[in-house]
Amino acid sequence: MQWEERRADLKATLAQKRHGLSRGWYKFSRNPLSVIGLAVLAIIVLAAVLAPYITPYPEHAKPYTNFQDGGKPPSLEYFFGTDRVGRDIFSRVIFGYRFSLMIGIVVLALGVAPGIILGLIAGYHQGTWIESVIMRITDVFLAVPPLVLALAITAMLTPNLMNQMMAIALVWWPWYARLVFALASSLRSEYFVREAELTGASKFHIMFKEIFPNCLAPVLTKMTLDMGIVILLGATLSFIGLGVQPPKPGLGTMVAEGAKRLPGEWWGTIFPALAIVAVILAFNLVGDGLRDVFSVEEV
Repeated sequence: MQWEERRADLKATLAQKRHGLSRGWYKFSRNPLSVIGLAVLAIIVLAAVLAPYITPYPEHAKPYTNFQDGGKPPSLEYFFGTDRVGRDIFSRVIFGYRFSLMIGIVVLALGVAPGIILGLIAGYHQGTWIESVIMRITDVFLAVPPLVLALAITAMLTPNLMNQMMAIALVWWPWYARLVFALASSLRSEYFVREAELTGASKFHIMFKEIFPNCLAPVLTKMTLDMGIVILLGATLSFIGLGVQPPKPGLGTMVAEGAKRLPGEWWGTIFPALAIVAVILAFNLVGDGLRDVFSVEEV
C-alpha cells in the first residue's frame, strides 16, 4: 500500500513537471525571434562541438601556413576566404566559437556562484554589519567599468585564455551579488521565510532552500543575457592582444588580424565580426524568451 502511494506521488510529480515544461515551451514559442535565436544558438553550439569533423580544413586551426593560398576571397573552396598565411577563415571561425563559448561558460561558472552566495547572505542579514561589509565591497567593484578593470587585471598577467577568463570572472560576480541582494531583501519578510524561522530552520536552509529558489528565474535569465556580453568582452580583450593568442583562432584575434588588411581583404575582418554578432544576438534572443517563460503574468 505504501509503495503504491509513493508511485502515485511520483506520477503526479512527473505529470506536474511535464505540464510545467509544456507551458514554458508554449510561452517561449510565442516569441518567434526567441525560437530563431534558440535555433541559431543550437547550430553554433553543435558546430563548435563537432568542429574537427565538419570543418573543411581542421588543420588550419593549428599552426599552419600556405602562402600560395594567402589572401584569397570567398569561394566554393574557401567559404569565408583565407587570411594572409593561407588559413581557411571559415574553419577558424567555427573553432573560434569553441573559445568564445568556453569563455562564457567558465566566467559565469566562476562568477555567478560567489555573487549568489554573497547576495543571499547580505539580503538575509539586511540592516546588519554583514550586509554593510558585503555590499560596500560590491559597490567598489561596480564603481569601475568591467572592461577597464578586466584590462587592468589582464595586463598585469601573462596574456592567455586562462588569465582572460579569470580576469573577467573576477569583475562579474558583483552584478549577481547586487541582483540577488535585491531579490533576497524583498523576500526576507515574506510569510514562508517567517514560518521557516519559527519552526527552527537553520539560516543555511532558509537562504538556500527557501529564498534562493525564488531568485532562480531572474538569475537564469540574466545568465543567458550575460553570455553574450561576456563573449563580447572576451573578444574585445583578444582584439587588443590580451586574450586568446595566435595561432589559436580567437574571434577577436581574427578581427584584429584582418583589420590590418582593410579594405582590400575585407573578408578577414567581416566574417569573424559577423560570427561574434550572431552568437551575441542568439543569446540575447534566447534570454528574451526565457524572460517571457519566467514571467508571472498569465498567458
